[in-house]
Order: sequence, then structure tokens, then C-alpha cells
Amino acid sequence: MEDSPTGASQATSGQATESKAEDNGVAPAAGPEPADTGKKQMKRSTRIALSIIGALALLAALGFGGAYFLYSRNFVTTDNAQIDGDKIQINAPTTGTLVNWRVTQGTEVKKDQVLGRIEALGSFAQPQRVIKSPGDGTVAVNNGIEGSYVNGGSQLATAYDFSKIFATARVDETDVGDVQVGALVDIDVDAFSGAKVTGVVQEIQGAAADQFSLFPESNSTGNFQKVTQVIPVKILLLDTGGAAVAPGMNITVHIHKK
Repeated sequence: MEDSPTGASQATSGQATESKAEDNGVAPAAGPEPADTGKKQMKRSTRIALSIIGALALLAALGFGGAYFLYSRNFVTTDNAQIDGDKIQINAPTTGTLVNWRVTQGTEVKKDQVLGRIEALGSFAQPQRVIKSPGDGTVAVNNGIEGSYVNGGSQLATAYDFSKIFATARVDETDVGDVQVGALVDIDVDAFSGAKVTGVVQEIQGAAADQFSLFPESNSTGNFQKVTQVIPVKILLLDTGGAAVAPGMNITVHIHKK
């Protein structure tokens, strides 16, 4: 097919125009620029970075989980535990008014030391009864108020021998089989974060802290739900790491498994 005169004429005209523009120092109009791929490249690099971060986070989580599993399987751990001690209860010997009370928190007491008196109203044979300490210790709780009326046997103060304090941990009955007397114990004291407190299992009580009980289910079918009990474990403190631990403080214990 021959070229049409019109097409040839248009081509010749276009070439002439370009030639004229070049002669005048003007560059011919450029065609459409290629699309900017910067955004696409940035998005791809972001996805790669996020993938790397996700992979690292997953590896860290797996590493932490594995380390925790390896650590925890070697210990029986419970936070149902406190610093404890043999209590020295100081009670009112009779009913009456508390007088001459010489006790405050932190007072050191000795066995048979007179700490105060009870003025028994209406008693002519023995108008006052002395209050004596039943043992040596340091008062941790003081309930006595000078001049107050108290009933016979009511608790006026509680003291402890701080040289003989220990820890009591309540271990689930399902875990107590992994605890043995003489096992080492690592102790975290809530009040002294970071203190290196250690101990050793001294005694495993033969009975649960609470009596075994069964609770009926709400469906009244006669089925019963067994409740896991806890066994008290006495832990002798070997080293308090310089922390001034005292009875009543909350702790977490990690008992080394046998």
C-alpha cells in the first residue's frame, strides 16, 4: 500500500518543525517521564525491615520461653509465702484496766519481764495483776493502750525472736513431692528487691494448711469438685543479704528440686 500524500506531508512538516526548533536552540519536548518508583521501593524496604524485626522478636520470645522453661523445671516456685517466726504472745492475765504499759513497737522484752499491770475492778484481794513476757524477743505488734479496758486473755502485743526468724511457704500438694528437707531455696523479698536471700528447707508439714474439703457444683447432680490444698514448708534463712527482713513480709520462694 502506498503512503498517502497527506501522511507524507504531515511527516515532512513535523521533521521541519523539529529541525527549526533545533536551529533556534530549543530542545524538542520530552515524552512522558517514567513513574516514580521511590514509594514502591520504600514500601518494600519497610516490609523487609518489619519482617526482620518480627523474626528477631520471635527468636527472642522463643529464647526467653526456653530459658524460663529450663529454669522453672528445676524449681518449685510459690509466692504464697511470708517471713515468719515463733510468736511470743503477750496477753492480758485478767479483765480490767491496762495501766503502767511499758511496751511500744520495737521494745525488746525478756522472759518474765513485767510489762504492765491490769487493774481489776472490784477485786480487793488482788487489785492489780502483773503482765509478764512469756519469752525473749522484740515487739513487732503493739495492741495495748494505756488506760484502756481489756478482757482477760486478749492479745496485748506480739513479739518475735529475730535471731530465729524463718520463712513459711505454702506449696501446692501436687508439687510438694518435688520438695525435700535440706533443699536450697532462693528467696525474693517484695520489700527488698534485688536482695540475695537464701535458705534451706527445714521441715515439710505432714498436713495441709486447710482441711480437705469438697464443694458441690451448682448443677446439683451430686458431683463434687476437689480443691487443691497447700502444704506448709518451713525454710531456715541462711543469708538475708543484708536485708532487714521481718515477720509478715511477703516473699517468693524458689525451692531447688531434688
